[in-house]
Amino acid sequence: MGNFLIGSYTVKFDKSGRIKIPEKFRLAIEEEYGKSLFITSLTDESVQIYPLSVWEKLTGISNEGAIHLNPSVRKFMIRVNRKGNQYEIDARGRILVNQTLREMANLESEVEVIGLSNHLEVWNRDKLDEKLEKKPLTNEDFESIVDLLPHGKTE
Repeated sequence: MGNFLIGSYTVKFDKSGRIKIPEKFRLAIEEEYGKSLFITSLTDESVQIYPLSVWEKLTGISNEGAIHLNPSVRKFMIRVNRKGNQYEIDARGRILVNQTLREMANLESEVEVIGLSNHLEVWNRDKLDEKLEKKPLTNEDFESIVDLLPHGKTE
């Protein structure tokens, strides 16, 4: 996978509730995954935009299996599908973020679109700045991150 979604861009909603996906993100998504997306909110503080194939792999919805009988998985699937929908990137590179998601995440005219390797998050800029200020990265966070890396902890 050569097209990582990294970086951050400020964009504005139009009066119909659409945002234009920043060009670098749009090109990477379309080249790697196509135009189909799943847009939802996992926590109500931001909106996640997943290429549909990434979402299917993440949730296992393309597989038939007993995992969907697990109450926690079922609750998760109901939550994200109740709020989310499948969309296509239009010819102008825009996507619709439905009103329910915009209201829950307090997304107004100008928002921050952040690349998180294989998906995007859309944040209210003030909420994001406040969150980052209240909970800065700590040495313990960095140690946890190192432990997750394929090479493990370095001594």
